[in-house]
Amino acid sequence: MKIKYHGHSCIQIFTGGKSLIIDPFLRGNEMAVTTPEEIKTDAVLLTHAHMDHILDAEPIAKANDIPVVANVELATYMSWKGVRTIDMNIGGTIDLGFAKAKMIQAFHSSGIVLDDEQRIMYAGMPGGYIISAEGLTILHAGDTSLFGDMKMFGERYAIDVVFIPIGDRYTMGVEDALQAAEWYNAKITVPIHYNTFPLIQQDSHAFVHSLEEKGLRGQVLAPGEQLEVSSDGNL
Repeated sequence: MKIKYHGHSCIQIFTGGKSLIIDPFLRGNEMAVTTPEEIKTDAVLLTHAHMDHILDAEPIAKANDIPVVANVELATYMSWKGVRTIDMNIGGTIDLGFAKAKMIQAFHSSGIVLDDEQRIMYAGMPGGYIISAEGLTILHAGDTSLFGDMKMFGERYAIDVVFIPIGDRYTMGVEDALQAAEWYNAKITVPIHYNTFPLIQQDSHAFVHSLEEKGLRGQVLAPGEQLEVSSDGNL
């Protein structure tokens, strides 16, 4: 399995000759090195409705003729954009054929800001995903604060790679993210959702160093970099 980081919270998982992409935000991210037109994938998964997570879902889905997976409310909104959708909700699991995706809770907000109407559209509860493929378990926490059930996920699942936000202000900051990493107890922790905007600047390398001091392995991925994970657990 290969996992490519596209910056911000966007990751793409390659497995079995196919791939899925989570929270594509490329056009609005000056740090991104890939354009939506370059993305070839088989499914788009959305954690919540904020624009820095859904901006490129529509063009990628239409260009690849693939479904967008999201909670019921967000999936309905995306269907109004003319894309195929697979709706689900927290606690549910879908089988994409090449991977299974379970939606888990996240503590955040989720709405679509309609500037022209000066209105915010409710878009369901935010979430994260546990992706299972090739005997591996990848957890994308979504945008979230720290919450105690992260420990339960770490106890219940043998997590190979976890992607957790560290940016602070809108999600967990470094201190809470370190606690989350301990609870998830993944073989490798990758920080996301930082440095895209001035308000979420963080030192990701210092974060990884702090993980190592706790006996955990972390890895910083720059936009465009890949992580390879083998079925025997080697990273």
